Amino acid sequence: MLKHKNIILLILLLLAVLSRLVPHPVNFTPIGALGLFAGAYIIDKKVWLLPVCALLLSDFFMGFYEPIVMLFVYLGFALSTFVGRLLIYKERTFLRLGGAALSSATLFFILSNFGTWLSGALYPMSLAGLTECFIMAIPFYPNTLLGDLFYVSVLFGLFEGSQAWMQKRNITQPC
Repeated sequence: MLKHKNIILLILLLLAVLSRLVPHPVNFTPIGALGLFAGAYIIDKKVWLLPVCALLLSDFFMGFYEPIVMLFVYLGFALSTFVGRLLIYKERTFLRLGGAALSSATLFFILSNFGTWLSGALYPMSLAGLTECFIMAIPFYPNTLLGDLFYVSVLFGLFEGSQAWMQKRNITQPC
């Protein structure tokens, strides 16, 4: 059983990495949704490593950036697993999944842009600089949210659909 679960996680990790390496709209990636999915389905204290490893592997190929910004970006995605954890024992309705995607995207937006401001590379270290940083980031937020909503629908939909299909046919679950 554990072997199948690890294979599924490895496949999800590789797909998340590949999704960042192929052309896509800016910030429209499955990393946040992967964190939500992992948090909702994987009972392990190290579950936050799944989106972080996906980022690390893809950044290895794409290039690393300002360390303080990376820290806050990685933290934003790691925390998506804790948002997903709120779904672990609840019925996963469209409203709850949408709320989780909204929360995750917003948390990522706040943390990543705070890290950008904190680096001091682009904006003055003042309240006006912080405000400007967040205002300049607004155009990127819709793609983050749409990416999370899309990939949450795909990941949770495929998983729940496969579970229902297997249950209907009395197939033993591999995970």
